[in-house]
Amino acid sequence: MKKIAFFLSLSLAVLVAGTVRAQEYKSALGVRLSSAAATVNNAISYKQFVNEKTAFEVLFSFGDPVALGALVEFHKPLSAAGLQYFYGAGGYLGFNKTYNPNKQRNESDPQIGAMGIIGLDYKFSGIPLNLSLDWKPELNLVSDINFEPAAIGLSARFTFGK
Repeated sequence: MKKIAFFLSLSLAVLVAGTVRAQEYKSALGVRLSSAAATVNNAISYKQFVNEKTAFEVLFSFGDPVALGALVEFHKPLSAAGLQYFYGAGGYLGFNKTYNPNKQRNESDPQIGAMGIIGLDYKFSGIPLNLSLDWKPELNLVSDINFEPAAIGLSARFTFGK
């Protein structure tokens, strides 16, 4: 009987801890500001969770270059409520403006590449706000091979859904 009571108590504790640590929002929309000249730098950010630990993030970078990136991210809870770390990978397609002196006009050069991400994600309790600090290095593969290691970003998003 003591074994059954211990097992039920342990199961209840794991269930409660899992509920407390569950993702506190389903979707988030906001901006990501970046410190580096990455292809996907200052961007509109949309994050959508498909389950408690996995999310897809889409980034639309405006300005020069114009770029669209997508990431799959895996979230792991930390000891503080609302705080998680995450890691993931994805890719992007961008268009960089260049000046062609022979034609005397601006042209768009396509850029295709891969990116990784690792960071911290915090959801404030009581208000629909999410902050995220991340490192997102990029490896450009087309039109030239280039690695951008210094892409640190801060995201602020409005959250909705549970």
